[in-house]
Amino acid sequence: MDTDEIKAAVAHQAAVAAAAAEPWVNRRDPAQALGPNGAPAVSRRAPIWQDVPDEKWNDWRWQLSNRVNSLEEVAAVLNLTEDEREGLSAPDKFRVDITPYFISLIDPDDPNDPIRRQVIPVGREHEAFTAMMEDSLAEDRHSPVPGLVHRYPDRVLMLVTTQCASYCRYCTRSRIVGDPTQNFNRKDHEAQLEYLRRTPQVRDVLISGGDGLTLAPKLFESILRGLREIPHIEIIRIGSRVPVFLPQRIDDELCAMLEKYHPLWINLHFNHPNEITPEVSRAVDKLTKAGLPVGNQSVLLAGVNDCVHIQRSLVHKLVENRIRPYYLYQCDLVEGSGHFRTPVGKGLEIMEGLRGHTSGYAVPTFVIDAPGGGGKIPVMPNYLISYSDHKVVLRNYEGYITTYEEPETYTKHDSASCSYCQHERPEAGQSGVLGLLEGERMWIEPKGFSEVHARGNTQAHRLQDPSKWVPFGVGAIEGKAGAPLKVIESGNGSLSGTGPAAPGPAATSSSPEYGPGEEPRPREGEPTAAAHGELL
Repeated sequence: MDTDEIKAAVAHQAAVAAAAAEPWVNRRDPAQALGPNGAPAVSRRAPIWQDVPDEKWNDWRWQLSNRVNSLEEVAAVLNLTEDEREGLSAPDKFRVDITPYFISLIDPDDPNDPIRRQVIPVGREHEAFTAMMEDSLAEDRHSPVPGLVHRYPDRVLMLVTTQCASYCRYCTRSRIVGDPTQNFNRKDHEAQLEYLRRTPQVRDVLISGGDGLTLAPKLFESILRGLREIPHIEIIRIGSRVPVFLPQRIDDELCAMLEKYHPLWINLHFNHPNEITPEVSRAVDKLTKAGLPVGNQSVLLAGVNDCVHIQRSLVHKLVENRIRPYYLYQCDLVEGSGHFRTPVGKGLEIMEGLRGHTSGYAVPTFVIDAPGGGGKIPVMPNYLISYSDHKVVLRNYEGYITTYEEPETYTKHDSASCSYCQHERPEAGQSGVLGLLEGERMWIEPKGFSEVHARGNTQAHRLQDPSKWVPFGVGAIEGKAGAPLKVIESGNGSLSGTGPAAPGPAATSSSPEYGPGEEPRPREGEPTAAAHGELL
């Protein structure tokens, strides 16, 4: 080996040793992304704040204190359109407040910037549309005490403030959010907690508002502690957009406080991939390291994310940051949201482009929050094509059609011996369709059904014996759910409780018989056996 080869070998060994001595860094982790200067990556800062020291810029209190809200302040950052100037000048507009961090993410020259559309008002906000409502989800109607919405049997929505770090133009609670005169105080919080103490069926509390993470830290912790002191509250969830508008708020002190109150979950609200910045990645990293599972709910918004490719990019960036896509909401029928609404079919198109085309855990559930207060209703493309008593016909995301053979023998679950089935629901009247399947009842009547069908008759006549339409063996009215029904056996008219009627003589068919190949051809447009019947 000559001198040059020896020198090269020594240099190589030195390089290997130096690399081994340095700690390995996972550069695929978004929370560890570096900028061109080798320091942690940062997002764009608008020119008017270029001289603000980093210490102030990264202080969440400074960000809140320096939010922009007037026409003049916004115009100093963005080149406004006439529609935006009209919206910002409206005397009765929904509140505007935007953190310097968040407005800096907007392209100042692009009126269609997806972040811009979410926080900058336009004149069209004031246009009424069919079915528009102030409280389209009837939250205040389902509120036993101010700020507490008890719609589902075992969980409640707890509104603790009307204030947010910034304000979304499509806000479903714009009737109260942003209005300091509608804010909730300690007396309201105590009334909410007192309701929960005396309502043992509630096991899950979702803290929202407004945004609870904008509260003073000690006040927010007092709410968490109050909930944790109620024995039957199993989990607490926080719904927040603070990590989107104000990632600086997610600091070590906050995370240390939150992890004292596990099991604690947090659901965020990202609508577009541009909102997921290096600062957001580091904030979410802190939350996950504090033990909080992180989810996301998006709203389908025209001109923002009504595109399957945008949605796919969004969910990919979410899961890359360990955020589980949870819901994709159809836009609510709330005042000010008309120009954001899309057809429901657009959401179905997006779901068609996600399911099967990306990882299953990256696919949210598309829901319509029922107008009038019915809660979330999942909506999805139809993958079940047809079914019979022994087979189902299914299709996948590619249009591949297949069948699944049902079992010939199946021992039905014995609810009478199942300890889980014997555990009664804590609140009657909300079992819905599940109650029909479990035999609690045989039908669900709309309100006023009996009165309408009485046709003005206020007194039962001789044929109207109510026992005639009480189903034996169903529900608590008579008998035990699941008891065998008595049926008339074929031929003798006697009653039996042992099973279905014996089959009678085979039915005769009046259909003509055809020889092989003589079957009549289907008319144009009619389904053929190969297209449907042969699969079943």
